[in-house]
Amino acid sequence: MILTAFLLLIVMLVLSLPVAAVLALTGYILSENYAFFPMTGAAGELAWNSSADFILIAAPMFIMMGELMHRSGVSGRLFDALTPWFSRLPGRLMHTNIAASAVFAATSGSSIATAATIGTVAIPNMDKGGYNRPLFLGSIAAGGTLGILIPPSINMIIYAVLTDTSVADLYAAGFIPGFLLASLFSGIVLVLVLWRPRWGGHRIRAESLWSARLRGLPQLLPPLALFAIVVGSIYAGIATPTEAAALGLIATVGLVALNRKLSVPVLLAAFEGTVRTTCMIMLIVIAAFFLNFVMVSIGLVEAITDAVLALGWPPLGMLVAIICFYLLLGCFMETLSMMIATTPIIVPVVVGLGYSPVWWGVVFVILIEAALITPPVGMNLYVVQAVRKAGGEFTDLFKGAAPFLGAMLLMIALLVLFPQLALWLPTIVNPKPGG
Repeated sequence: MILTAFLLLIVMLVLSLPVAAVLALTGYILSENYAFFPMTGAAGELAWNSSADFILIAAPMFIMMGELMHRSGVSGRLFDALTPWFSRLPGRLMHTNIAASAVFAATSGSSIATAATIGTVAIPNMDKGGYNRPLFLGSIAAGGTLGILIPPSINMIIYAVLTDTSVADLYAAGFIPGFLLASLFSGIVLVLVLWRPRWGGHRIRAESLWSARLRGLPQLLPPLALFAIVVGSIYAGIATPTEAAALGLIATVGLVALNRKLSVPVLLAAFEGTVRTTCMIMLIVIAAFFLNFVMVSIGLVEAITDAVLALGWPPLGMLVAIICFYLLLGCFMETLSMMIATTPIIVPVVVGLGYSPVWWGVVFVILIEAALITPPVGMNLYVVQAVRKAGGEFTDLFKGAAPFLGAMLLMIALLVLFPQLALWLPTIVNPKPGG
């Protein structure tokens, strides 16, 4: 039964079938061959129950926040405002790429949207500034991955739905690792540019940096205010994550209107982008819920958990094996499908080993981030290459992303050694009774 399920998933994904179709067909075949009663009759109710979950309403609102910020030019002004703050650091604009990605991530919740937005603004300055192309492009692709680790995060919402985990706890757990990972990215750039100074671009005159910094401060306030509205309202107890997403969207519309960019073309483009992304996510979610229902009903999840635990490996050894499995799987599988297809199987194993599902949620999201920049299916690499209108070798992106992949592995190692990096804030903002 385990072998059948695994082979079905792999073969259909290799055939490049749509992910939702793969999950639904796998569930149907398992149901027909191993279930004691037909389960396809429950598909309609499962589709309704999975799509009617209140927390999922937050996803399209976060997507639309990012769409509006991108299409109204707010992200461009954010990039320009951050640039003077890094002008004295070796590798100047590459640090700006990472910082702008971190700030934009705090309002969009999407890695692909973050990479596309920052790449559109930053890449025209790459050759003009004399930067090393692979490292510059790698900083954009890797910086974009912060969109699913720094709250709010669409992937964390889906993980919470699949594992019945608190979104507020996951968001709190992602704060310190998210900003620490951004710092590691910046540190990687600094070390490499000090090693190879010519990679850091042309020298610039910087006599009036403070005046430029002060002029740009008003452009930094709107994204930070949106972040405070969304995340602050959750932890202040004013709003649920879904209500916070609605508040953030209303504030974003107000911000775009205040900047006189709220036009019919901008709204239509934002609506279309939001609908496309939301439909893709929800179709996969519905198919995944059907597959999960079948796997639990036929005892597949329990069988896998028992088989893994029966190996008798120590928890750390098993955890390392799971991490290596995801690093390999991320090279060949799209990130959202990887999360939805494997979470119901792996999370019970991880919890059975004694690890926190909140802590694993953070480690899992970083593994998904790694999948976004590992060939041949690293989506952020393709997004940055598409934004790079002048063309160029795709291998530049592989080379440039490699050092940042190393930083992600270092972050995972730190989380394994020091779990409180992820678990400290959740215990502060949401203390559990008795401890």
